[in-house]
Amino acid sequence: MGIVRRLDERGVAFGSGALTGAIGDSITVIPLVVALALLTDVSLPHALVGFGVFQIVWGVRYGLPVSVEPMKALAALAIAGALTYAELVLAGLVLGVLLLAIGLTGTLARVERWIGEPVIRGVQFAVGLVLLETGGELALGDPILAAAGVAIAATAALAGHGKASALAVAVVGILIALVTAGIPAPQWPGEPPVLSLQALSGAVTRSTADGIAAQLAMTIGNAALATSLLFADLFDAEVTPDELSASMGTTNLIAVPLGGIPMCHGCDGVAGKHAFGARTGGANVVLGVGYLVAVPFATPALLDAFPVAMLGALLAIVAVSLARNAVDSENVALSVAIGLVALATNLGVAFLLGIVAHLAWERVGGGGDEGADHL
Repeated sequence: MGIVRRLDERGVAFGSGALTGAIGDSITVIPLVVALALLTDVSLPHALVGFGVFQIVWGVRYGLPVSVEPMKALAALAIAGALTYAELVLAGLVLGVLLLAIGLTGTLARVERWIGEPVIRGVQFAVGLVLLETGGELALGDPILAAAGVAIAATAALAGHGKASALAVAVVGILIALVTAGIPAPQWPGEPPVLSLQALSGAVTRSTADGIAAQLAMTIGNAALATSLLFADLFDAEVTPDELSASMGTTNLIAVPLGGIPMCHGCDGVAGKHAFGARTGGANVVLGVGYLVAVPFATPALLDAFPVAMLGALLAIVAVSLARNAVDSENVALSVAIGLVALATNLGVAFLLGIVAHLAWERVGGGGDEGADHL
């Protein structure tokens, strides 16, 4: 791997790589945030403020193009209507506490051993199926417009930008909204959505617990362990999984009460930034400023004009990207089974059954502990 460079040897540099690299992390962020704003009570301006601020904070802190993206399991459940806004907020706060505690106490490796790589892949597959089902329902509202979204994605893929296909659909959808509603007059986002203690106490439900369990699996595997490995592989930089866990916990405990959505780091966002040319935290600063500049224009009128059927195509693209992770599992059958059980029941049940099945599989000599390296 060569000489490992510590954080204090990294920096923030601006150039063409910072500008193009910023696109890499918006590939997943924009589609999911737009979907949450359209289909739930999430405030788009406040969500963008959260992403903007923490893109800059962690880009400067790590000196690396670290990803700041939605917690996909929670986002998918909220988009599908399986989580209310209050349940989404409570799940984000609980995960903030858990991730901060795990990071500060250095217990992440012990937690990860209980989950296993096939279970994480299975949760990713399940989240993809949930989004695919929701996307299909939305697309049926206007099949012609949905087909146009698929055509846009196919064009992007044929042009060699397959990873940015969902972003391309989102951008076209925004352009259609601008043509329909006109360029909105800038306005401040105002006070963030506030939930009373009564609303939060009412969000203590099985659905919230299921979402927390499923998201914790994805966050530990995809956002902490895999991201740490990716920083070593791509940048020769040493960032421990526990550091990433602590920074994700901090992010959620600050952003969620102020109207942001649950956020995490993710290896796919880091890989996307690197593929688009990012080499330092400068890409984070560029993207963070871009999000903050967009805040005054993220008005309800613009959201209302966004073509919902095209949103269905957009979600389907994100879904396929997530679901195909099951192919890389060290136990494809188990990962696929977890996804199917989740679709038939719920993510929490599938997650727990998956852990039991994985531990049993390892006990009879079918598995190893090297799988996390391939997340």
